[in-house]
Order: sequence, then structure tokens, then C-alpha cells
Amino acid sequence: MSEYRLAEKPAMEVLAALGYLPLAPEAALAMRVEENRVILKPVLIAALQALNGIGAGDAEAVYNDLATLSDNEEWQRKLRGGYSRRLSGENRDRPIALIDFKTPGNNTFHVVRQLRVAAQRPRIPDIVLFVNGIPLVVIEAKSPLKGTATGDEAFEQIKQYERDIPRLFYPNAYNILTDGMRTEYGATGSPSQFYAPWPDAWPRDRADFPNPLAKDLWCLCEPSRLLDLLAHFIVFEIDPETGRKIKKVCRYQQFRAVNKAVQRVAAGEHRKGLIWHTQGSGKSLTMVFLALKLKTHLTLDAPTLANPNILVLTDRIDLDDQISKTFVACGLPNPAQCGSVAALRDAVNRGGNGQILLSTIFKFAGSKVPIPNSAGWIVLVDECHRTQEKDLGAFLQATLPDAHFYGFTGTPIKSTDKDTYARFSVAGEGYLDKYGIDDAVRDGATVPILYEGRKADWSINEAEIDILFDRWFVDLPDDKREDLKRKGLTLATIAKHPERIRLIAYDIWEHFKAVCQPDGFKAQIVVVDREAIVLYRAALSGVIAADLVKGGMDAEAAQEQADAMIACVFSKSQEDNKPSENAEVQALRTALEAEYLDAEGEKDAKKRFKAYGQEPSFLIVCDKLLTGFDAPIEHVMYLDKPLKEHNLLQAIARTNRTCSIKLPDGGEIAKPNGRIVDYIGVTNHLDEALKSYRADDVANALRDIAVLRNDLKEAHARYRAQKRAMRLEGMDEKAAAYAAAGIAAEGREDEWFDLQRLTRIFIKVYADLSPDSAILAFTAEVKWAAAFLRLATQAIAKDESLDHRSYSGKIRDMLEEHVHVTGLSTTIRLRNITDPNFADDFATDDKSEAELQEAFVRKSAELRRVTRELVDKNPAQYGRFSERVLEIIRRFEQGQVAAADGLADFEGLTGDIQAEQGAHADLGMDENAFSILRIMETIAPDTDHETLQAAAIAIGAVYSGAAATQPAFAHMEAYLRSLRQQVRRILTEHDIGETKAIREKVEEFAIHAYGAGA
Repeated sequence: MSEYRLAEKPAMEVLAALGYLPLAPEAALAMRVEENRVILKPVLIAALQALNGIGAGDAEAVYNDLATLSDNEEWQRKLRGGYSRRLSGENRDRPIALIDFKTPGNNTFHVVRQLRVAAQRPRIPDIVLFVNGIPLVVIEAKSPLKGTATGDEAFEQIKQYERDIPRLFYPNAYNILTDGMRTEYGATGSPSQFYAPWPDAWPRDRADFPNPLAKDLWCLCEPSRLLDLLAHFIVFEIDPETGRKIKKVCRYQQFRAVNKAVQRVAAGEHRKGLIWHTQGSGKSLTMVFLALKLKTHLTLDAPTLANPNILVLTDRIDLDDQISKTFVACGLPNPAQCGSVAALRDAVNRGGNGQILLSTIFKFAGSKVPIPNSAGWIVLVDECHRTQEKDLGAFLQATLPDAHFYGFTGTPIKSTDKDTYARFSVAGEGYLDKYGIDDAVRDGATVPILYEGRKADWSINEAEIDILFDRWFVDLPDDKREDLKRKGLTLATIAKHPERIRLIAYDIWEHFKAVCQPDGFKAQIVVVDREAIVLYRAALSGVIAADLVKGGMDAEAAQEQADAMIACVFSKSQEDNKPSENAEVQALRTALEAEYLDAEGEKDAKKRFKAYGQEPSFLIVCDKLLTGFDAPIEHVMYLDKPLKEHNLLQAIARTNRTCSIKLPDGGEIAKPNGRIVDYIGVTNHLDEALKSYRADDVANALRDIAVLRNDLKEAHARYRAQKRAMRLEGMDEKAAAYAAAGIAAEGREDEWFDLQRLTRIFIKVYADLSPDSAILAFTAEVKWAAAFLRLATQAIAKDESLDHRSYSGKIRDMLEEHVHVTGLSTTIRLRNITDPNFADDFATDDKSEAELQEAFVRKSAELRRVTRELVDKNPAQYGRFSERVLEIIRRFEQGQVAAADGLADFEGLTGDIQAEQGAHADLGMDENAFSILRIMETIAPDTDHETLQAAAIAIGAVYSGAAATQPAFAHMEAYLRSLRQQVRRILTEHDIGETKAIREKVEEFAIHAYGAGA
């Protein structure tokens, strides 16, 4: 009941206060006509008639159209006004509005609790929001006792609904997870890492709301905001690498910035604005959402928005850059690329108003003749500070003198850059919208960037180059030293000292082994020039190979592996393939030619670098890949090149992308931070390197790793204080876990929530700092805390805590060893059903009540995991077992069964699962074909069993053959269609009805079972 009391009921109360009409499940079912339908028919019929002035017969026909619509993107298009139909008595199609976006009060908003949807596996979502009878938002409420709202159970529940009752999600805008205290949302079909909170209640303040839940649901569900989000802030983007379509919903800073700019355009005020959204936070999509709202403006009327022209300018000569790709991939209305100002003029003259054009700022160089009627143009400029270079801003202003100008930047604008502020910012305003470095880190949109200076003796002070040269090159012959001096001493001369590079290469490898390698993250090495690239590559390859040989690897294999771990990315020079009589020059040119990657080779190396478990692990660069290269798996940048201002901020931001790596054991490792390891001395003079910026804009662009040491002390102190307050000090892990369970059962849940949160923070900060020596004083406490957290989660939630599998590889083994040494392994280990010792708990004789309780808790967690994994494979086959586990736990928690009786029930359930797992062998079928049989049995229960079996074997052969010949078939839509036709033919030949339902469910299973390796 804690779920209803603490999360579901408060959410319903907030939604009712927002204007949603509560509808009882029985009343909703009557309106849905049948339990497997999801639209409230009479509500939709009434809305269609009221909004469009049509008769009941036409409204019924529209309902029938929509009831069969099964594509989320097509639903989105129709909801936004892209639906037309020929009405009775008319001779042409007419637009049909499903929602009145401009006047929210003209729509009907309902909220239904516990909406049961019939399907192969019926499901009952906690809360569903309807607009005009159309289900647009699904809310899953979970007890905070189970962990955070995005804990496994809540998110998996949503994924289960999406899989088992897809009809509910065809028109879905987004989903919400809440535990009453923390709320997160995500687009239909999104993985868990893309669910996020909405912390800013702009244009209101947090203080306007009585609690976080009221604020969060207002932000996401208040009727006018929901309609705005639906109308302008959802896109479907094609991933250029995989070809998959990904649904994306805006983040709060995108919603805020877009609406500020649109309000300004609508009001006809100022005609400009400056928007800083830090790198990695979705700036490209912000521009897409702004263009979409300016173009369609479904929720507001304004003469200035009647039919605007939108010009999107990028800062690179190559039009095929990130912004252009994003606009095209998101399917924005009529985006067209203009390669010149002349082409822009032609497009305007030819097409009139209402266009979206993409071009580059460089195309405006030399342009002075104004385009007529430029007041109707809205110009969105990416990396707008670049417009001030080479008078490009002046040429742009001359060409479009009366246009609106909105500048976007991923880095802060220098305080000294008066031209950019003058061009894009209103006097005294600074930024129209700012989403800075600290904001992104706080929200988890990016990770913080830590720096550490290494090898201080080898850092380089440019002011002391002469002194350093004499010190470091003292062993060179006099003629060689004089020759180098004649060519002019530069920082690069010092930086490329062979001994310096050898020592740094060794340090890089030792650091990488400790920080990156245990978790599969990767690194970039930034060096002074192209020669340094090949020097570093040779030195690092040698260091790695020597270390591998030391570990027992054959020398040849070691060198081959070391070479595979490194790729060099640099631009070619016309001099590279010229012969030279100078042996050193010739050797350098030969090395550069050997390491150079052409366009295809570079593309392949970058793709493999981004992939977990593939080589290379290192990219060595000097100029390329310091901007615009997004590789979330990059954890560390080894910096041996002096960088300043924008160059420094853009380069280090390569490490700030969030990244979660799924491990083979099912665990997941999140990248805790980005790291900059500084060998050149930039961070010794960080204030100087960033002195052109306002201090508060770059205050935390780079954080000294020493900050984490203080964070660890603070996190430990808070965790210990809460532990003492709950009187758990001095107990062993098991006793403390069961004491915490008792505290939660007494209604003091808040105390457990606080300890759970503080313990997780303490362990995380410890792991983030590892392998720094500062962690050693806290190691014993971390071991205790991690074991306690796992046990307590099992005891309180009767579920597996995945924390142990989300810990960094740097500490995971240490914690597992602690569990074993302390004898907690039998208490804490979650065994699989195939483990010979799995049945030990079922022997209840001679066990105390405490031991029986412990065994029941362990079995609850083990069987929840087992059935969860089986249901993922095939819900039709194993869904009933998962429900039985939850029912046994519920009865135990409500005191209806004792621990011993619950264990007996679990024993019977285990036998049934094992029988089901072996049933395919009894029928002479392979496991996948048998799973297909189970799906067919559920949908066509009246069909002869032998007929179903024969058809299942044939269908299994179809998908098995597809997996053998086309391993990536799951991502090939045309090929999937041909497989569906083959399955339909098999079903028809065997005279099996319900072919559509069977094909859909079988394909869903087959993609998982046969296409998992794709």
C-alpha cells in the first residue's frame, strides 16, 4: 500500500488540481468499448464534432481510422494537425483537428487510475492521461521504498507495458516515473539512461509549489504545457550510423530557451537574443525545436509568426555538419541547403515565404547587397562568436539588415567579445538563456571534468624555453644544438624531446590501466603537432608491448595488440610523400604516411573507438577531433599541447559526454567524470588560459581532482551521521540490514531513504576517486557500506540490488572479495535457478525463524531476477511465473503466509519453471521454436496443438535461417517485411487464424531471440 499512499494517490490529487477529470476504471472501460482498446470513444467523438463541426457519422469514421493507427510517428503527425479525410457529402479531403492547441480549455482532459488493457499479457498501468479521449501520457508510480523512480522495477514496468500492450503507446507522447519524491520522464521507447527530471519550473519558481511532485507534474502535465510539448518539442531523429529512428523529447532548458525566443519574436521585441547551452547538452536539438515552433506555432497566434523564413547558419565550411544533419534527420518541414548567397536569393525569389534554409556563415563573405524584405527572416546562428571573424558578421548584417538574429554557442562568450554581444544580445541582458557548465553537470546532461597535473618537472613554461632547452638538450652535440637554435626555439621543440615523450608515454599507460581500462573506457592524446603524433605513437606502442610481454604474452602478439590499441588522426600535407636527403626528415615523412588514415580509414577508426570492447583504445591527434567529435566512451584526455580559451573549452569537452556501458554480467557502469591529465602545464595557469571569460561562466569548466578528495570526506561524514542516527553503528552488515528493514516497516521510511541515498553517494565518490591514494582511509567503511546496502535492499524491497554490478571495475572485485571473506556470500549471493545449491533454502527443518526469514528474502530476490530475465525472453511463456513470485511476496508482506510456507510456494514455483524450461526437449523442439509455440497457443488457443507445433517449427526455421544469412536482419525493415510474408504463408498453410497478432508477437520475440547478436 505504500506505493498508493506515497506516490499514486498524491499524483492523482495533483493531476485533479491541474484540471484533469478523474475517471473510474469501470467508466473508462465502458467508453473504450472493449478492454483491448485504448481510446475513450465517446470523448473523442464529441471532441471531433465540437472542434470540426462534423456529424456523428463522420466522427465515427475518424475514430475507426485512428483506432487502427499503429505508428507513433504517424500519430504524432496527425495529432499536430496533419490529418485530413473526405467527409460525407464532400468531394475533397478536409483537415480534421484532433486537438485545439491554441485554446486548451476547448479540449477534455481525463486521468484514469489502474487502466487494465487486455492483450496476450494483460497489463494495468498506474495512471494514464487522456486528451480528447486519446491516451498521451503513462505514469508509473512506485513506492520510494523500492529505490528511486527510475529504479529497475519502475522502468522495467514501463518497458513491459510498451512491449505487452503496444496499443496504449501508439499515440503516446512520453512516459513519467515517480515515487512521490522524485519524478522523471522519457520518450516512448527510450532506454533508461534517457529518462531525466525536469528541475526548472520556468516561468514559475519552485517556491510556488507545495512539494516537488506538484512542481514536476505541473511542468510535465499542466494542460497548456502538455499541448506545447506535444506540438513543438518531440522529434523523430534518424541515427546516421545505425539508420534507426529515435524519438526525442526536449529537456527543460530547451523548452525554456525556445519559448523565450518565440515569445520575443511573437511580440516583435528586440529582434535578437544570445543562447549559451554548454557542449554536450543538446544545443543542436534546441535549434531544431526553435525552428519547429517558429514554423508551426500551433499554440499561439501572432502576425510576426504568420509564415516566417528561417535561415540556419553553421560555423563550418562543410554543410554536412552536425547541425545540418540534425535538421535533416529530424524531418523538419522543407529544410534546404543553400551553397551561396546567390542560391539564397534565388530560393527567396522562387519560393516566397515559409522556408527553412541551411547554409554557412562563410557564404556571406563579401556580400553587401541586402535581400528585399529581410524583416521576415529569422536567422539562427550556430557558434555565433565565429560570425565576428573576418567581418563575416558585418556582411551578414548587410545582407539581411532587418532580420531577427538568434545566436547559439556551446561555449561562453568572452567578456571582451563586444561584437558578439552587440550583434546578438540586448543591452544589459547578456544571455537570453543560459545553460552553463554547472547546470549540465548538476542535471547529469554532462559529467564534470576533473584535471590533474602530471610530471611537473616536464611541464613547459613558454617564457623559459631557452633555459629549458639548455637543461634538457645538454647531451646533444654542439652542432646539433646550434642547428636547432638556428631554426628557432619553440615549445614544440621542447615538447618533442625523446626522453620526455618516452616518460610521458609510460605514465599515460600506467594511468590508463588504473583509470580507464578496468571499465572499458577510452582516451585521447592531444599533442603539439603531426611529428609529435608519430613520436608518441611509437613510444606508447613500445611501452604497451613491453608491459604485455612482461605479463606473459608472446612478443610478436604483444606488439600486434599494442599497435591495434592506437590510431592516429591528422591531416595530410603535400610534403608527406616527397623524398628528402635528410634522413630525419625522410623518416618522419615515412612515418606520417604509414600512420595516415584516409577518409574511410578515419571514419572506421572513430566508429571502433566509440564502440565498447573494440580497438583502438587511444586516439592520438593534434588538431583534428578537438571540436565536434562526440565519443561518450572517452573518459580521459591526455593533454600535451598548450590550448587557450575556446580551443581549450572545446577540446576538454570531448570528455564531458555521459556514457553507460552494459557489462556481460548484466551490470551497467556509468562514466563518473571526464579527466584531463595535463603534461604541458595548462592547468597550472588555468586562470590565465580562461582569463577572457566571465569568472562565473567558467568557474567549474575544469575541477582539480583534489576537490573529489574533499567530497569523499564530506560524503563519508554525512553517511556516518545518518548511520549513527539510526543506531546501526557497531553492527555487522547483516544485523544492520535487518535492523534497517525493521525501521522501514515501522513507518520510518524517510530514515531508510536518507541512509540509502547517503550510502550510495559515499560509495560513488569513493569509486570516482579510485585509484587515488586518498581512498585508502575509507576502504574498510566502503566494504561494509556496499554489503549492507545490498542486504538491506533485499530485506526491504525483496528484490535484487544491482548496485554491486554498477560499481566501477576498480572496486567491484574488492567488494565481492569482502563479501566472501566475511561469510556473507550465502546471505547475499543471488544464484541462478540452474545452480545446484539453489534448492538449499527450501529445506526448512532445523532453521530458526530468523533463518527462515533470511531464506525467504533471498529466494524473493533470486526468483524476481530469474523470472524478470525469462519474461524479457518471452512474456507469453514466462509472464505467469513472474506474477506468481510477486503474489507470494505480497502475501508474505501482508502477513497472510509465514516464511516457511512462502518458501514451500517458491519451491513449487521453481519446479514449474524448470519443467517449462525443459518442455521443448520433451517435444523434440529447439528452445526458440518452443517459445514461438507458446506465443501461438496464447493467441490461438482453440487450434489443434500438433498444427501449432508444426507451424512453430517452420516459423522458427525462417528466423533461424535469417539470423544465419543476415545477422543484422532486426535492423533491416525491407527484410523484416519479407520474413513477415513467409510467416503469414506458414500460418495460412496451417489454417491458423489471428495471423496479424501472431506475426507481431512472434517478430518481437524473434528480434530478441535470433537477432540479439546483430
